[in-house]
Amino acid sequence: MFDLDKWQEIFSTIKKNKLRTFLTGFSVAWGIFMLIVLLGSGYGLENGVKREFEGDAVNYISINTGITSLPYQGMKPGRFIQFENDDRETLAAVEKVDKAASRTYVFGNQTITYGSEYGSFDIFAISPDYFYVEMLNLADGSRFVNQKDYDDYRKVVVLGKVVKEALFKHEEPVGKYAKINGVPFLVVGHFDDPGGDRDISRVYVPITTAQRVFNMGNAIRNISLIMNDLNIDESNRALEKSKALLAQKYKFDPADPRALFVFNSVENYQRFMDLFAGIRLFIWIIGIGTIIAGIVGVSNIMMIVVKDRTKEIGIRKSMGATPWSIISLILQESVLITAFAGYIGLVLGVGLLELVSKSLPSTDYFANPEVDFNIAIGATLLLIFSGAIAGFVPARKASAIKPVEALRDE
Repeated sequence: MFDLDKWQEIFSTIKKNKLRTFLTGFSVAWGIFMLIVLLGSGYGLENGVKREFEGDAVNYISINTGITSLPYQGMKPGRFIQFENDDRETLAAVEKVDKAASRTYVFGNQTITYGSEYGSFDIFAISPDYFYVEMLNLADGSRFVNQKDYDDYRKVVVLGKVVKEALFKHEEPVGKYAKINGVPFLVVGHFDDPGGDRDISRVYVPITTAQRVFNMGNAIRNISLIMNDLNIDESNRALEKSKALLAQKYKFDPADPRALFVFNSVENYQRFMDLFAGIRLFIWIIGIGTIIAGIVGVSNIMMIVVKDRTKEIGIRKSMGATPWSIISLILQESVLITAFAGYIGLVLGVGLLELVSKSLPSTDYFANPEVDFNIAIGATLLLIFSGAIAGFVPARKASAIKPVEALRDE
């Protein structure tokens, strides 16, 4: 029940000892302020690195062709490994592989024209599942290359944002024809990609169509395996199995480091996530340590408060005050100082992060420093609990004072 007299007494005590109360609260406020700033900075760093992964899936393995560097079964090194269309289907059957996509590059003249507009852009020939590797943001009314395009050798093309703006300006390109090296392709979509200008300066065409139109045979340069499990061990086992199958077909040493060029996004992504989990743990340890130092300071101050008010407490007890009324008085003052100072530190910390977020331009590895709302609530509850702990020991001591001894205290 709310006790107005008790609160008036608490505020009166605080008013009489302004400097002491301020210094006590400052240590708590500084602790929570540093915890919020450190956590926000950690998330800013994490957001920046995560942004580097935007635009690409984080659960795929990319296998590119290379040149052998080791002799194998009587064959000399220096042989170029060239994948073929059916290799994609072979690797798609490997355990834990959900989808397999193939890709190659259309070399030579890369001029794309529409009316009087033209430009030179990267032309990628892909299979339909390559969409899951790039994770493109298709515009409204657009689609990606589908299985029908692939099977029927359709001359269709999907344009990157830069290509669309260079050729079509403000005109909607879907349903119109753009010429690639003089061959008309129906535009079926256009896309944006947070991966950057390089990714949106591309065009995608069905790989089967490109192989036929541009006389590329059935050669492909890259196979991407989309995994159905974000487990590093499983992805590495699938990779080793895939390398063994390719080594058997193309007769190269599976241990040859240059026969294939591999990028395992699963392993790469998990390595960063593990690193940030360690950073978050480190920040919590530092932040909580700082808060504990502040709480210990509050507890010491409350011990001094009890000492200064020993005679007053003795008089209260001699007039019938219960131990709980003494404990609650000290606890309320302790919780009030801790919670209020902690709230000020919380607000200042969040405010600083907001200011930094709006003022500083995002860099490659630092963006949008922020603190999760649940963490802010948790930190506030932790402060209230810590305030109670800080005040409990001196409160117990105050409640145990005998009235006679208290009245003798000088």
